[in-house]
Amino acid sequence: MDVLDKPAKQSPDLVGTAYGRSRQHHNSTITEVMPGTPCGEFLRRYWHPVAVSQDVTTRPSKIKLLGEELILFRDGKGKAGLLYPRCMHRGTSLFYGHVEERGIRCCYHGWLFDAEGNCLEQPCEPDGGLRRDVARQPWYPVQERYGLVFAYLGPPDKMPVLPRYDILEDLKDGEFVQARGGASLAYFDPAVEAEQVPYNWLQAWENSQDPYHVWVLHSTFSGAQFAGGFGVMPKVEFERHGQGAIYHAYRTFEDGRSLDRVTYSLLPNIASVPSIELKEGLASSMTWWVPTEDAGYVIFSAVKTRKELPPFGLPLTPDGKTWSQMSEQEHQDYPSDFEAQWGQGAITLHSEEHFVQSDRGVATLRRLLTQQIKAVQNGEDPLGVSFDENAQPVKIVAGNYYR
Repeated sequence: MDVLDKPAKQSPDLVGTAYGRSRQHHNSTITEVMPGTPCGEFLRRYWHPVAVSQDVTTRPSKIKLLGEELILFRDGKGKAGLLYPRCMHRGTSLFYGHVEERGIRCCYHGWLFDAEGNCLEQPCEPDGGLRRDVARQPWYPVQERYGLVFAYLGPPDKMPVLPRYDILEDLKDGEFVQARGGASLAYFDPAVEAEQVPYNWLQAWENSQDPYHVWVLHSTFSGAQFAGGFGVMPKVEFERHGQGAIYHAYRTFEDGRSLDRVTYSLLPNIASVPSIELKEGLASSMTWWVPTEDAGYVIFSAVKTRKELPPFGLPLTPDGKTWSQMSEQEHQDYPSDFEAQWGQGAITLHSEEHFVQSDRGVATLRRLLTQQIKAVQNGEDPLGVSFDENAQPVKIVAGNYYR
């Protein structure tokens, strides 16, 4: 080799440059939700909220859940139905259908389907369709609870009971459960009009077991976006619990009070987070991060309350601006959950991560998720599903506990 062909000795100042890195990737096993994928089949063993009940009317609406396009409506008798949108006859969308007393009628040739996909009428056919009784539009079961419409997209012989949660049951006089839903909850701003949040569901759900980000992102970096008490650095303990994991975030304030803040994250995509105003007592809400597709999700919540709650919104800047009111520079200066999670990419590159001690909660959720995905692949039922109609409500331990 000629001396001129020899590579130059690398300067110590250039060690660690980005050149030559291996191609990075996301962990598809725990993120991708389409039919037939490991996580998609796991998630299909559970019920998922798809809409706030009061928003479901006789006008059909488009729904996307776990990568599937669907149509949701309420028939003239008040029953909700969730159908595959392409009419089984000639394939036009039932989104343009008209809802009647017994179901939804296709705009093209008038076939009428009930909320469970049964074909009731074929008006262009002799006697209204001589074999209409064997025609079935693909459909999914739905149930309503806590002001939400839930859907089950999994194998019929594995459909569990729709779970109850103790903090939303046995309401005292004057208490009721209020439901909220939509992409805007991820921005803390009801003025944001978006059909979905444009990144993977796991980036949002696993954030529920990351108490340290509250101290940094929402307190010491962007200012006090939540209660001022979050500005105290917590001492944290993580543990497996029930259908998921919990953390204890211990804080001692200047007035001598001590706080044990407990958040409970449950499979497959649920968490109970106590009051972000640090109000004392048991948590009063459940939240679901529902995947619409691999790189999209929406949020639903059910809150026990005594008064009608306004649309959920938070000021994120010192001068009180909400997310939609902020400039690009203000999003840089005062980022919140959306910026931090969207900044990871549409699906974060798991191979580039470097976990440390403070990530134990996130690691616990990912391990648990991986284990339960494998359980489903092995023909087992995943953690947290029940087939007992008399099952007790799931006990929620989340809360702000002072001493």
